[in-house]
Amino acid sequence: MGTRSYRPYTPSTRQVTVSDFSEITKTEPEKSLTTYVHRRKGRNNRGVITSRRRGGGHKRLYRIIDFKRDKRNIPATVIAIEYDPNRNARLALLEYQDGEKRYILQPSGMKVGTTVMAGPDSPIEDGNALPLSKIPLGTSIHNVELIAGKGGQIVRAAGANAQLMAKEGNYVSIKLPSGEVRMIRRECYATIGQVGNSEFRNLSAGKAGRNRWKGRRPKVRGSVMNPVDHPHGGGEGRAPVGRSGPMTPWGKPALGKKTRKPKKASSKLIVRRRRRSSKRGRGGRDS
Repeated sequence: MGTRSYRPYTPSTRQVTVSDFSEITKTEPEKSLTTYVHRRKGRNNRGVITSRRRGGGHKRLYRIIDFKRDKRNIPATVIAIEYDPNRNARLALLEYQDGEKRYILQPSGMKVGTTVMAGPDSPIEDGNALPLSKIPLGTSIHNVELIAGKGGQIVRAAGANAQLMAKEGNYVSIKLPSGEVRMIRRECYATIGQVGNSEFRNLSAGKAGRNRWKGRRPKVRGSVMNPVDHPHGGGEGRAPVGRSGPMTPWGKPALGKKTRKPKKASSKLIVRRRRRSSKRGRGGRDS
């Protein structure tokens, strides 16, 4: 994948960069692998907004992706690389020897004609899925299961990869993209390689309208609201927060406050916590 920029004919084209889509080989999705998904627009079952700044955006078809890789020991050939509007990774369309077609996340470097397979005896090659117990130490992996048979739940974003660090007893230790080291059952499946489209992180929207196309609505700073609307609101001119630290609209601490439940069941599986982001914990920021 590469990126493409524009001549600065307008203020937005001066900043915008887009994918060149050079790896895409098929423009229309496989009809049998698409379905309709209700767009929640940030609302719950009563129609009340529970997640702000959602709504609008372009209509999308959902592509049904094989995160489980449960068609074992049957070779499949990549027949197309496709765009997916629901995620930043690309999709690879597989055709198995029995004629069945399935989508998987495209690993970096995968091209049309590549043969992949899932199963405990599969070769250690990009795109093949194996149990963690069968993958050598130090291997880059993605689409990792947390519960055996449930399907990959983590390490699925464009350019993401985890690393298998150690094996001990019924568990293996995985270093996640966040820096966290976590133990996962050895029978869980993972896919070899790094997720493709790694240059997605270099793209620049260029204008607010591109986020509207994605269903993201504008964000209003709390400091420009009235006191009745936000803890940061009110005051004359540009007023400071007026509290010990930045707050959410509901008066809870924001930016740096740890929100993980201390007695969460999976805490005992975390060997080393994730590295703290440099964007967190700064005072004076509006939420």
